[in-house]
Amino acid sequence: MNVTAIDWAIIGAFFVISLLIGIFTSKKAGTSAKEFFLSGRNMPWWLLGVSMVATTFSADTPNLVTDIVRKNGVSGNWAWWAFLLTGMLTVFVYAKLWRRSEVTTDLEFYELRYSGKGAAFLRAFRALYLGVFFNVVIMATVSLAAIKIGGVMLGLSPIQTLLMASIVTVIYSSLGGLKGVLLTDFFQFFIAMIGAFGAAYFVLDLPEIGSLQGLLSHENVIEKLDFVPDFDDPNVYIPLFIIPIAIQWWATWYPGAEPGGGGYIAQRMLSAKDENNAVGATLFFNIAHYALRPWPWIIIALSSLVVFPSISDIQTAFPDIPVDKLGDDLAYSAMLTFLPTGLLGIVLASLIAAVMSTLSTHLNWGSSYIVNDFYLRFIKPEASDKELVAVGRISTVGLMVLSAFLALALSSALDAFNILLQIGAGTGLIFILRWFWWRINAFTEISAMAISFVVAIFFEVINPKVNWIMIPENQAYLKLIYSVSITTAGWLLVTFLTRPEKDEVLLSFYRKVHPAAWGWKKVLDRYPAEKQFTGQLPREIGLMLIGSIMIYSALFATGFWIYGEALAGSIATVVALAGGVIVYRSWKYIS
Repeated sequence: MNVTAIDWAIIGAFFVISLLIGIFTSKKAGTSAKEFFLSGRNMPWWLLGVSMVATTFSADTPNLVTDIVRKNGVSGNWAWWAFLLTGMLTVFVYAKLWRRSEVTTDLEFYELRYSGKGAAFLRAFRALYLGVFFNVVIMATVSLAAIKIGGVMLGLSPIQTLLMASIVTVIYSSLGGLKGVLLTDFFQFFIAMIGAFGAAYFVLDLPEIGSLQGLLSHENVIEKLDFVPDFDDPNVYIPLFIIPIAIQWWATWYPGAEPGGGGYIAQRMLSAKDENNAVGATLFFNIAHYALRPWPWIIIALSSLVVFPSISDIQTAFPDIPVDKLGDDLAYSAMLTFLPTGLLGIVLASLIAAVMSTLSTHLNWGSSYIVNDFYLRFIKPEASDKELVAVGRISTVGLMVLSAFLALALSSALDAFNILLQIGAGTGLIFILRWFWWRINAFTEISAMAISFVVAIFFEVINPKVNWIMIPENQAYLKLIYSVSITTAGWLLVTFLTRPEKDEVLLSFYRKVHPAAWGWKKVLDRYPAEKQFTGQLPREIGLMLIGSIMIYSALFATGFWIYGEALAGSIATVVALAGGVIVYRSWKYIS
């Protein structure tokens, strides 16, 4: 592959600008831990929304989409499209609640909502579990994507790729804190969008494909185009469509799509100027994430089926790629090797931007857990702001090193995605209900974490060897159903067998956050003078459904127009616009 001086100049300019942003924001970021991790709680919706989109624009995401499309067609994307329902619930129900809580991290929530040793244990354990273990796994999948891109497009070894991807990211993340991450995300987002659309446009012009029509009529592609799977085969439509829509979106926990909001999405909401900016940021994120970005990736994935029909074709074209890194997800970067000078530099910069944006967010987010929810809370409560910032910067470097080592051991982004879904199966409903049901306590969450982890280990590691529960290979989705059922039954049993939180703790939380009173009646009835907040929950849930229809319609409208189906495209466009009008006019009632 011929990467010219022009391409390297574009990449070099990108690195320089990213570093300058980190240096520019470093002085203010170092003044306090809240400034380092929350940018002074003064960020506008558009900057936060773009940052959320840029973070999920990770380089492993187009690889994941390519893997999905090559294996299961366009309809396979319901595995992540279903999380739109989670996202819109966060927009209209939880964004305001998070902002009202005024916590520094979403883990601090535990000692606002619960009390005693159970709450302290939850906060400490999840600070390490999510801040280190889970976070490192996510960053490792991103780094794996970088390794595959670097190997295919630049001929770099895995170690060379990781050094290039991580050094600049660590420097500007540790210097500039969240504000440095946000500003760099804003710059990187536009680079990534230009690269994705430019690559898709050029790929369609390749001689092997010829045109969009040539792609859509190719025998390798025709059967992959449907938006929903074949409903004649339950072993196809149940795992690809029914499970994600009926169970996965509310029952599983996955970073960036947490039921009830959480993680770096919560971090962005907590750093917003006010509740309206928190809502606006998450709404923009969901529109851009689901309706704007997928189609360039899908087009390139479909094109790869023409140029590289099988993994062996990829291996033949790139014989130096390690065997353990070969997979369908590699087809995305393989297709980008055909790009011309100039555009290649932009696309390479866009891929680097995608890697760095996601890594920087996870570094800052994970570091915030280590500093605020472990070091400050349990190790040294009297630590000064200067010391906390120093610990934050050290932990940023440490997280990057751990994720780099793990990335060298991984082989597939889709495998990691499925494992993470399995570990969080059954916990999602707690994160939705804990704001609105007084009976949930710290032991509810502790038991759910323990049960879901044990069940995941059983189904992923133990059961394949002992076959205590027979699961046919074409019914692997049963693992998720079993996991959700066992975990949910377990934490419900624990909830009713353990004492609820003390009234003073529940009332303190209720007064601060103002959730709808329905699930708090049993507590509030004991205090007749207590104000009951009726809220707008039915309207908010209605808007969540309308907003979901709006974004799905926009997503499929784009697809219909691409497919040349003008009537269906027109109908879907009208539905999307009508949904947008309803959401816009209803905004004042929920803000």
